[in-house]
Amino acid sequence: MAARNMNRSFALRVEDRTPAWRKIDASGKILGRLATEIALILRGKDKPGFTPHTDSGDYVVVVNAEKIKLTGKKMDQKVYKHYTLWIGGLKERTAKEIMAKDPSELIMLAVKRMLPKNRLSDAQLRKLKVYAGEEHPHIAQVA
Repeated sequence: MAARNMNRSFALRVEDRTPAWRKIDASGKILGRLATEIALILRGKDKPGFTPHTDSGDYVVVVNAEKIKLTGKKMDQKVYKHYTLWIGGLKERTAKEIMAKDPSELIMLAVKRMLPKNRLSDAQLRKLKVYAGEEHPHIAQVA
């Protein structure tokens, strides 16, 4: 039996990555717990070959975004703030307002804020596809 060289480390190259497509049903799940699960998959931290400086994650398709749950009184009390860089341009919306307009935006915001703020985060977020209902156009990719 040959001895392994323990002085070598593994680093995944971009050309060696093989992203898969995963489908997650969001009906009845809590927003924060779902967002952490999605963020780990997008980064690739659930794989043994995780490399922090390489985008090694999978594509994620989330369906039934309108059936997501928020615990406590967060639907009425959680406020999402956005500043437009204009004077008096602080925009505030509650989770209920976002849910009424576009339920997929609530999941996108939660996952975006859980990803690290670096150069890879935009590419990782583009691999997330969120849909309000059961229908999605990625049936060929998701096995």
